[in-house]
Amino acid sequence: MIFPPRPYRALVALVLTSILSFGNLRADAPAASGTGTTAGPAAPAAMPDAAPPATAPAGEAPTGAKPEPQKDTVGDSVVKVFATMRLPDPFKPWTKQAPREVTGTGVVIEGKRILTNAHVALYASQVQVQANQSGDKLSATIEFVAPGIDLAILKLEDETFFDTHPAVSRAARLPTVKDSVMVYGFPTGGSNLSITKGIVSRIEFASYNFPVSGLRIQIDAAINPGNSGGPALSGDQMIGLAFSRLGGADNIGYIIPCEEIELFLKDIKDGRYDGKPAMFDSLQTNENPALRSFLQLDKTTEGMVVRETDNDAKDYPLKPWDVITRIGSSEIDNEGMTRIDENLRVRFQYLIQHLARDGKVPLTVLRAGKELSLELPVASDRAMLIPNLEGEYPSYFIYGPLIFSGATAQFVGPLNSNAKAISTLSFLGNPLVTRRGEKPAFPGEELVIISSPFLPHKLVKGYDNPFSRVVESVNGIAIKNLRHLVTVLRDSKDQFITLKFAGHGTEALVFVRKEITAATDDILNDNGIRSQGSPDMMAIWSEKPAGQP
Repeated sequence: MIFPPRPYRALVALVLTSILSFGNLRADAPAASGTGTTAGPAAPAAMPDAAPPATAPAGEAPTGAKPEPQKDTVGDSVVKVFATMRLPDPFKPWTKQAPREVTGTGVVIEGKRILTNAHVALYASQVQVQANQSGDKLSATIEFVAPGIDLAILKLEDETFFDTHPAVSRAARLPTVKDSVMVYGFPTGGSNLSITKGIVSRIEFASYNFPVSGLRIQIDAAINPGNSGGPALSGDQMIGLAFSRLGGADNIGYIIPCEEIELFLKDIKDGRYDGKPAMFDSLQTNENPALRSFLQLDKTTEGMVVRETDNDAKDYPLKPWDVITRIGSSEIDNEGMTRIDENLRVRFQYLIQHLARDGKVPLTVLRAGKELSLELPVASDRAMLIPNLEGEYPSYFIYGPLIFSGATAQFVGPLNSNAKAISTLSFLGNPLVTRRGEKPAFPGEELVIISSPFLPHKLVKGYDNPFSRVVESVNGIAIKNLRHLVTVLRDSKDQFITLKFAGHGTEALVFVRKEITAATDDILNDNGIRSQGSPDMMAIWSEKPAGQP
């Protein structure tokens, strides 16, 4: 059956429509959205009429006298963060998106540093902070950023600021459900410091930004855009950092607990951030009677079943159908939970960050009726075929009217809101959909895409727009990654350049090699593009072809 190429014309229109609002999307945002805000406060809500002053009892100062105000030491340590962001433009990888002014919150910690959220500082070309009730903005630099756990450290150029703005004390233990909590920050709706009050509603081990998971505290105190990076206090100690709220729900906000903050600060002591160890094997619950009978488990045996391992190596410790019964000395139940306190059960993976030593964590498994003790390798990252940029800008290469780039989560993200585009890509067998979520099939594998519509030129006459197609081969050579594509184009001596794309219904593109090479500079000039490629790709393009002296 032959699939005509024309569906791609409709697809291009669909995809282009879906990316028009890309600047307002975060491809890595979970259902619980971040709470940074663009500059410009909303109009305040109407306030109720003030109550009349009560008559002062005998022996007390009359109502006209002003009592001595109490010093708000926490307020002195909370700052408003102003950031100018230049986000990557995955559809025009040679440039960046227009600057966006965003605001958030930060809190002073030990070491003359300010702690805030990664999504407040990531891709910021300029950062400033402003103390509460101050008119001065102080320049800051980003010292560390961890997008996965959504934390960042800022340093000030003028450290005398910290002489009068002390660090906030952090709690050494997790709060308990129903503990009162107060959230400090600079949310939309005004310019002064805002304080909202609520209780701790829930504590769980949950996903942050893939592949990172961590403890997360749910509170019912109001958290709004601009609160990101603000401290949440119980009593006089900070119990966490505000970072998101659940869209479409009332009074569901989230804070990063101090335990996760301490792990982050410990990690960066050596001058770099390595990340949190985790396991990426696929597991399933162990509740179904037929499954338990199949595994020959007695009524007292509990644990999680290994459905698929993340590593196919023969010496990998875990095997399909293993039942993980304990992590360290902690028992795991049939739902994958373990008890860490009298009133708190969390996913057993929480203990990995505490038990991992030298990249391994101790597990007890039941395999074919025998109990085994294993040392499971754990890692802070999982290679993805379609990775997240995580603070980097995309590599690219322009060849004639074609713009090549590696597929990223930022490129695919806007498609999530366009079900028809996803359906069309899936029907056509585009790897952007069919292989999303996969690991690379071999070291260095990368999907090379046409990241933009054709740049205008007569060379493309009669061709469908190849936007979003994945390059399969050039002159019959299977393309491994973007670096490989640039090398193949550089070394080619053939009369023609022939590109074929993955999936069904895609037409091949054929160009005369000398013509497309000669046209490249004019095309760049016509479109105001300064460089034919990103620095890493131009370094390859400038190298001498293999075999030449």
